[in-house]
Amino acid sequence: MKEKIKVLLTEEEVNRRIEQMGEQITHDYQGKVPHLICVLKGGAPFMCELAKRIKLPITMDFMSVGSYEGTESTGKITLKKDLDEPLEGKDVLIVEDIIDSGRTLSHLVKLFCERKPASIRLCTLLDKPERRVVDNVKVDYCGFNIPDKFVVGYGLDYNQKYRNLPYIGEVEFEEEEN
Repeated sequence: MKEKIKVLLTEEEVNRRIEQMGEQITHDYQGKVPHLICVLKGGAPFMCELAKRIKLPITMDFMSVGSYEGTESTGKITLKKDLDEPLEGKDVLIVEDIIDSGRTLSHLVKLFCERKPASIRLCTLLDKPERRVVDNVKVDYCGFNIPDKFVVGYGLDYNQKYRNLPYIGEVEFEEEEN
């Protein structure tokens, strides 16, 4: 199979929305220091761009979890890299590239609550609410609701490719000619 990428959200649309999200987070966290937790690898480009637009002191940490093989979620959450810093008393903002089934975020919120943060909120660049299979995932900051399409770019990948696209693209698979 050969992939073709069709632009779903332009670079300009994504940048404009991240600017708005940064302004809202700045407003909501006045007097606090948001502790951004990036879910690697896909969330890194989004979190870096978002962090530049939050006009407050922030702290950051990174976590790696896995649940995908190719284009499908396995449903099994695997912790690959835990946080470096404790969460107790911190105002945690989990930053994700995309939320679809919600299993990963549900798992992380439960795990983080056990670590006694002052608060936990969720921020995602993309959300596919129609794919949700858990009902306890509340997204506080969402860039875009998108249809149930397989997307790449801005950190999102297909087998580690296309993360560096500056836009969000839909992957269309084509049969390769012999």
